[in-house]
Amino acid sequence: MSLKYNHALIKRAKELRNSMTPQERQLWHLFLKQYPIRFQRQKVIGNYIVDFYCHRAKLVVEIDGSQHYSDEGKQCDKEREKVLASYGLHIIRIANNDVNFRFREACQFIDDFVVGRLGN
Repeated sequence: MSLKYNHALIKRAKELRNSMTPQERQLWHLFLKQYPIRFQRQKVIGNYIVDFYCHRAKLVVEIDGSQHYSDEGKQCDKEREKVLASYGLHIIRIANNDVNFRFREACQFIDDFVVGRLGN
């Protein structure tokens, strides 16, 4: 099943792929890019661009900087998660600090989740 997406966001998603945050870049190049189950980066889903998406596990991985912890950021994330969940997706959030200081644990968290979703 294909997910609906806003075609107008494709150009912006490509721009974001070329200007990933240091934490997104680290997670992509040191883990998700070589992960045995395919992940996509800066994937357009609906009217949103998610950081990382795994179709097989129906999983969105978001890397959260400080803006996600403000009241406004939390409200935006809540609405975004509601829409993404309506597509049958599960969203996990990993803080920038977890990528910076607990990288192996963050990778293990993602792997455990994917394996659990796929029943492997």
